[in-house]
Amino acid sequence: MTARNEASEMRPLRYSINVTLDGCCDHLAIPPDEDLHRHHTANLAQADALLFGRVMYEMMEAAWRPPAPAGSRPDWMEPFARTINAAKKYVVSSALERVDWNAELVRGDLGKVVEQLKREPGKGLFVSGVQLPLALAELGLIDEYEFVVHPRLAGHGPTLFAGLSKCVDLKLVSRLEFASGAVVMRYEPRR
Repeated sequence: MTARNEASEMRPLRYSINVTLDGCCDHLAIPPDEDLHRHHTANLAQADALLFGRVMYEMMEAAWRPPAPAGSRPDWMEPFARTINAAKKYVVSSALERVDWNAELVRGDLGKVVEQLKREPGKGLFVSGVQLPLALAELGLIDEYEFVVHPRLAGHGPTLFAGLSKCVDLKLVSRLEFASGAVVMRYEPRR
């Protein structure tokens, strides 16, 4: 079996992030809307498991773990809440002692751990956040990058891939525009 065939049989690791036009990926700078939640719900549903760093895991758990106080969010957020709650989660952290919320703590060599997860059968893995995706990009382990670019200038960071040691050249594979003016651009690395 060639390396190319072997790679094509592995579960893809897909990365998705919301970002403003000036490069800010602070979730508080991105206004939530129904199209955005519908899109991210579909993304999560295409994955067998989610891969989180500590910060992303704690943030998502605080926001989405049930029960949500009555009336705390619009009804159109509920499908996303149900999907993320049901999802298997792997949390990469040396700081956390334990995790729950359908999650498993993973430790050790990040490259080896993620390569092993990618070799398991299934539809794919999904990652979001800032620090963990930077490390995964450095290792060349991300198979698809999706940037949801919002028509907003935030005037602050954090920004994506700050400190990346080498350029990663990407090829546009799809584009979608929401009524809000946000544009979803999906890329694959040029290999």
